[in-house]
Amino acid sequence: QVQLVESGGGLVQPGGSLRLSCAATGTVFAIDVMSWYRQAPGKQRELVGLITPRYNTDYADSVKGRFTISRDNTKNTMYLQMNSLKPEDADVYYCNALIATTIQTERKNEYWGQGTQVTVSS
Repeated sequence: QVQLVESGGGLVQPGGSLRLSCAATGTVFAIDVMSWYRQAPGKQRELVGLITPRYNTDYADSVKGRFTISRDNTKNTMYLQMNSLKPEDADVYYCNALIATTIQTERKNEYWGQGTQVTVSS
């Protein structure tokens, strides 16, 4: 049973920083693209950014230059470093990943983390 376990959310003042982590636990043979999403109450979940297995990244325009996604393939973990946080960044953040759970690594399923709350307020 594979799970994505998120951590690192919390309360931060505007202009501050937070680092989120997303660890894949269980029987993991390979992880393809990993992504961060966020969702405000009553709104659609939106893509924050993603990282490929070879560390190529892409970001939403709203976070470019402030957020950085990285991953440690030896730990099956992805990170989201958030700097210069704004009140509009306050959301529930979710990680997402395509994971192979058998030796047939071409077969991957999509998994979501449970979400972690980020609050930006003075």
